[in-house]
Amino acid sequence: MDAIIQVTTTGDSKEMMEKIGRIIVEQRLASCAQVGGPIKSIYRWKGKIEETEEWVCILKSTKVHYEDIQKKIRELHSYEVPEIVSIEIDRALPDYERWVRDETENHR
Repeated sequence: MDAIIQVTTTGDSKEMMEKIGRIIVEQRLASCAQVGGPIKSIYRWKGKIEETEEWVCILKSTKVHYEDIQKKIRELHSYEVPEIVSIEIDRALPDYERWVRDETENHR
């Protein structure tokens, strides 16, 4: 059975994160999207330390959909190199796992 994953991306606006989350859920690539923030990100970019206010979008899906999710985020994201990371979920409530799979199995 395909593993449940949590995919995280960040961006500079709540609206962009909501748009990314909504489209990915509408296309059944993820069962849900959670948007939160603002958060403060401190990172090195092109030789400088940057500090930015960002928003985070967390998507729940299955491993088989990761490449399509990554492609869709790249298509919609404004950043040159967006954060797109996936974590495989080791354990979850069985009913929740079933729900994630049911909501993503017939993606368009």
